[in-house]
Amino acid sequence: MTVSRVWAIGLVLFGFGALGAAALTAPHTLHHARSAERHLVQPHRANHSGAHVAGRAARSAATHSPARLTTRGLARAGARRAALTHRRHRFYERFTASSFANGDIFAGDITAGEDPVVRQAALDALGDMNGTAVVINPANGRILAMVNQKLALSPGAEPCSTIKITVAMAALSEGLVRRDTPVQLAGFRMNMTDALAKSNNLYFEELGRELGFDRVRHYATQFGLGELAGYHIEGEQLGVYPDKELPASEGGVGRMCSFGQGVSMTPLQLGAYVAALANGGTLYYLQHPTTPEEVAALTPKVKRTLDIARFVPDLQDGMAGAVEYGTARRLRANFNELPVFGKTGTCSDKGTRFGWFASYSDSPQGSLVTVFFLEGGRPTFGPRAAELTGAFYRNLWDRNYFVPKGPQVAQATPGASELLPAAVAPVQ
Repeated sequence: MTVSRVWAIGLVLFGFGALGAAALTAPHTLHHARSAERHLVQPHRANHSGAHVAGRAARSAATHSPARLTTRGLARAGARRAALTHRRHRFYERFTASSFANGDIFAGDITAGEDPVVRQAALDALGDMNGTAVVINPANGRILAMVNQKLALSPGAEPCSTIKITVAMAALSEGLVRRDTPVQLAGFRMNMTDALAKSNNLYFEELGRELGFDRVRHYATQFGLGELAGYHIEGEQLGVYPDKELPASEGGVGRMCSFGQGVSMTPLQLGAYVAALANGGTLYYLQHPTTPEEVAALTPKVKRTLDIARFVPDLQDGMAGAVEYGTARRLRANFNELPVFGKTGTCSDKGTRFGWFASYSDSPQGSLVTVFFLEGGRPTFGPRAAELTGAFYRNLWDRNYFVPKGPQVAQATPGASELLPAAVAPVQ
């Protein structure tokens, strides 16, 4: 036997020995199975002992001992991993809808009773995206602008993660959690503030299961889902909240509470609910004046009063977090001057992707509620809708919309003076 052959055999034996040592000493990631028993708060689990970890390492070493490893086997294993990785990377969802407008989607809008400054700011923000923007004064339910009215008044779409703000308010109203209550999930814990900010699905699935379908549906309908949001708004169509829970095979009530699967919600329904959050619990019928005379004669119309005022700060904390560090942080790329509280939503259905962002602002002159809803393909998603909302607020800011206005300026700009509480007509 030549020296070179001895040297080669030595290298092979050394390599196998190193593999065996690595199998004994490599750290193992411990995965905890989720408990079948549902619970909101659970003490921290004790760490596994060193003996248990060492035992697992020893069993792993026995199973993958050097005697069973061959060069050909290693090559085949590597090829299988590469093939799986390749297939995983090649899979992606296909979209057939366009994210960009085909023609003038605003041509049929009725605009004579809208606030021209607000409408132009929304038009400029939306640009060529295929979508709609609805802007509401939460102090009286007046729609200040509704661009692409055909889409805004349509039967609606899956609400995606915007459904989480109705589920969160249901859980708060039932005393199930507060903003800082830690909820035990699969391997980690999270509170409502972070769950809303980061749009965590597992958290809201857990809340949904704890609430149960009947309570979830009760609060959703109280908040205006499944019924017309407008007061005699011509062309408005009805979104749907189902009478039955999704089958377990489709995710059940948990899926309904994290993605809104099975629910159809309109931009007006979402806007009316967010307006109730902004004003402390008054769910107004939305009104869309079509002439200056209707603007002058507008009287707020209350649908119902919601007992939610004491829970709004808990919800607002997470909605502020969404804008500051969560899924809606792209809004801050365009606008930083005023506080904005919001929630994004992204999902898809039959080749069309939906991007939602609902929000309300806070200014010395009062609040505005906005709903941006986009339809399309891959460029369409919730964070993009949040970014456009930031552009909308920037447009208003640059036009001095939030600057206090004298009587003559307010009369020349219908709707602008309504932001001031003193200008709101009394509720009948």
